[in-house]
Amino acid sequence: MKKIGFIPLRKGSKGIPNKNKRKMVGRPLFTWVLGEAVFSNLDEIVVFTDDETIIDFIIKEYYWTNKVKPILRSAESATDTASTEMAMLEYAEAVDFNFDIFCLLQATSPFTKKTDINICLDKLIEGYDSALTVVNTHRFLWDKNGKPLNYNPDKRPRRQDFDGLLIENGAVYTTTKSSLKQTRNRLGGKVGVVNMSEDSLHEIDSESDWLVVENLLIERQKREKKSEKITHLVLDVDGVFTNGTITYTKDGEHTKSFDMRDGMGLEILRQYNVQVMVMTSENSELVAKRMEKLKIEHVYLGVKDKYSLLQHIIKTHKISIHNIAYIGDDVNDLSNICSVGWSLVPNNATDIVKQHADIVLSKKSGAGAIREACEFILNYNKRF
Repeated sequence: MKKIGFIPLRKGSKGIPNKNKRKMVGRPLFTWVLGEAVFSNLDEIVVFTDDETIIDFIIKEYYWTNKVKPILRSAESATDTASTEMAMLEYAEAVDFNFDIFCLLQATSPFTKKTDINICLDKLIEGYDSALTVVNTHRFLWDKNGKPLNYNPDKRPRRQDFDGLLIENGAVYTTTKSSLKQTRNRLGGKVGVVNMSEDSLHEIDSESDWLVVENLLIERQKREKKSEKITHLVLDVDGVFTNGTITYTKDGEHTKSFDMRDGMGLEILRQYNVQVMVMTSENSELVAKRMEKLKIEHVYLGVKDKYSLLQHIIKTHKISIHNIAYIGDDVNDLSNICSVGWSLVPNNATDIVKQHADIVLSKKSGAGAIREACEFILNYNKRF
């Protein structure tokens, strides 16, 4: 049974410019749902977009999985007036409906988890023709004429006695091939519902919406954190190993400075069976050579979506995110900082990551911060 995920993306966004690509907790908004889809039970995820920069991004960032396929959509299906169904059918007809289950995922729903996707898929296996995600709200609804819609004001119920209403949150829709062909709609036939958290009901249509959703997402990641024995340390490079500056020569070449004491700290850490990994957004030959000198085996260069790659590493190496310590310094590290067992940042890191890190080190980057972090890890692990 072939299960296809489908994420439609458009260039244009009137409320928030470049909304789909804008960084939400340090990573492009659309990658929150894309990353969850990759680790779900979907067999293939199609990102259907008219933005070629997104296609290039996906090809570069998701090299580690063969599940993601970016496809250029037509200009006609990417207009302000075009419906999502138009994009769905454009793709479905182009592949001659070569799937058994079609799963529509909305990029503006960053609270979607792989479990939400899987439960919606399971609904179809159970016999439903389609399914969607909803939120149970306990709000009292009225119409414009001042008439209550879902309760009697004379017998106002207590919240705990009120069943409330189910409202679409627009996150996940699944449908069978036969239903999609017959109805030409994301929903049809016998419809199943899947509850998601109330946070997922928030729309992202304005700057204030963005701030609310981002803060809720940060708090969700931090609530799921657990502090266990540290078995792996993942480090950023610029602003962690180095002081965050680059020196250029007249010929355009550049140099970086590394603290030798940091290297010794990592060597000692490995002697205590803590595996060291490096993950940096820069694709630098200088960095590669320095990590080779430090005998760090797992080095990932040119990474823009560090959170998805970390999830892939966790799955590949069969480790827990709660056993990982992470050192970063800037916004592109924020998702990992809010999620791992222990997050540490140099004293000169950006304010946003210092605000959400577990530990702000007393030393600056390139000046002993890593060594200090290594000593913390060794002392912390003693209790285990």
